Amino acid sequence: MESRRPGGHCGVARRPLHSAQAVDVASASSFRAFEILHLHLDLRAEFGPPGPGPGSRGLSGTVVLELRCLLPEGASELRLDSHSCLEVTAATLRRGQPEDQQPLSETVPFHTQPFSHYGQALCVAFPQPCRPAERFQLELTYRVGEGPGVCWLAPEQTAGKKKPFVYTQGQAVLNRAFFPCFDTPAVKCTYSALIEVPDGFTAVMSASTWEKRGPNKFSFQMCQPIPSYLIALAIGDLASAEVGPRSRVWAEPCLIEAAKEEYNGVIEEFLATGEKLFGPYVWGRYDLLFMPPSFPFGGMENPCLTFVTPCLLAGDRSLADVIIHEISHSWFGNLVTNANWGEFWLNEGFTMYAQRRISTILFGAAYTCLEAATGRALLRQHMDVSGEENPLNKLRVKIEPGVDPDDTYNETPYEKGYCFVSYLAHLVGDQDQFDNFLKAYVDEFKFQSIMAEDFLEFYLEYFPELKKKRVDSIPGFEFDRWLNTPGWPPYLPDLSPGDSLMKPAEELAELWVTSELDMQAIEAVSISTWKTYQLVYFLDKILQKSPLPPGNVKKLGETYPKISNARNAELRLRWGQIILKNDHQEEFWKVKEFLQSQGKQKYTLPLYHAMMRGSEMAQTLAKDIFSATASQLHSNVVNYVQQILVPKGS
Repeated sequence: MESRRPGGHCGVARRPLHSAQAVDVASASSFRAFEILHLHLDLRAEFGPPGPGPGSRGLSGTVVLELRCLLPEGASELRLDSHSCLEVTAATLRRGQPEDQQPLSETVPFHTQPFSHYGQALCVAFPQPCRPAERFQLELTYRVGEGPGVCWLAPEQTAGKKKPFVYTQGQAVLNRAFFPCFDTPAVKCTYSALIEVPDGFTAVMSASTWEKRGPNKFSFQMCQPIPSYLIALAIGDLASAEVGPRSRVWAEPCLIEAAKEEYNGVIEEFLATGEKLFGPYVWGRYDLLFMPPSFPFGGMENPCLTFVTPCLLAGDRSLADVIIHEISHSWFGNLVTNANWGEFWLNEGFTMYAQRRISTILFGAAYTCLEAATGRALLRQHMDVSGEENPLNKLRVKIEPGVDPDDTYNETPYEKGYCFVSYLAHLVGDQDQFDNFLKAYVDEFKFQSIMAEDFLEFYLEYFPELKKKRVDSIPGFEFDRWLNTPGWPPYLPDLSPGDSLMKPAEELAELWVTSELDMQAIEAVSISTWKTYQLVYFLDKILQKSPLPPGNVKKLGETYPKISNARNAELRLRWGQIILKNDHQEEFWKVKEFLQSQGKQKYTLPLYHAMMRGSEMAQTLAKDIFSATASQLHSNVVNYVQQILVPKGS
């Protein structure tokens, strides 16, 4: 079915979006008063000891913002998001038309204003107010050393252990601690950058083009408009290898062979399937950067260059779904974006749905339903721990002023969002029609930021017969209830195609719970052909049934060395949780080894929770591991672990 919605094509004005009025309480900037047209970074990176002090590590240079005044009455001040770790030393305003040979350049006064613990406002005053629709450039000279947006790693925190590394992580509100900007997902702009690095280092960015300029300079251009949080930089000892017609992998030299081996020839298939389903891939290249082990996330969907954890180098191509998730963001999140962080489900719920559509086509329904069942279990676990009625368990989260959007992060936008998108597909009743709708949705809102209302109105107009039936107000399944009521999703997609893989795993888990083990029945089940998610599902069942009768965990580990000695991080996490819940102390060293090898938040925090809920020995283990690894962890992860080790109010 073709979109029946007016506008968006042939120069016809689009209808105004709800997002045009959306508030972003997490930004201190005047992003509604000025349109940002382009941003240019010109920075020099220096590695040294942590600052402050002469010779300390930092990025220094300028950011140039190209702006246009949107206020009918003009404006005499501009407010940008910034952070106390940014040291701004000069502001220069260039006015006059871009075609003027010498635009008028003048130094302008600026000051900072407090905003929240995660940022401050940088206020720039115009000596003469700018006129309505006037275009101008603002150049800010600044330096950033230690801070939350720029992550400096000492050599021992990298895989190669020889050279330091630095990277930025913008989502959600950290790029204001990298450069002054409109740090809101509500607005988008193109950007370019010139980055100077020391000898022997390479810079990479989330940009359409990468060009080496002389021995130490790299030039970047992003031709598509993106929100500030997707501008990303990494500098280190990096090598690259081609793995497809529009893809290469970047990694430290000691990891490049493993990265090439794991991803050679597979990425193109994921991209092509995504394009068939959701329309053209607009970003040109899709490259992967394997981060140092301390990177706290599985992946960050920086456009053109996804940053991923080295945990994905399992050696057996078994963790490809993380890459499919990040690739799916190329349409949902990066192309159509949530207008504020309370609507994060628009990024993540759609991406989970898209990831599982691609996975169903490539790996089949049984495998995909099994992966989705794992996701549902995570949502159940999260809601049990946080309480179903917790306001964070709404799809649309009300972020209060002063609250860091990152602190609202949980499974709900991902898995409850997936359930809502699945429910809307279920109302349509025909997968091809819903796939066509998603393609039309992406085309309608590409390069824009939206709210739930924008999406839902488009859905009801695309399917007028559903609008006539008032599907938005079916008792118990009202769209408003989905968005604004906390708790378990009112509708759960049918995951029964996964039964063929889940049943054997459930039956095997049952056999391991008895105090007298039936080894004959156990050995009759061959797990050698089981894929990662089937093993994960089995281990989740074992964990739910733990503690097991004495001796069973030891026997389990001996029976399945492919689990107890796995290199695969998903298996190592579960095995660690089982060891701790059963207080199987002779294998506590495996927990320590795993936590020393990587610092991904999703693996690190559950294991610390498990240790602190465990025996005295397990609690001591937690403190020992933390004191040994704190220096290698990301600062956010350090804070979260400290909160687990010393609970609030104690």
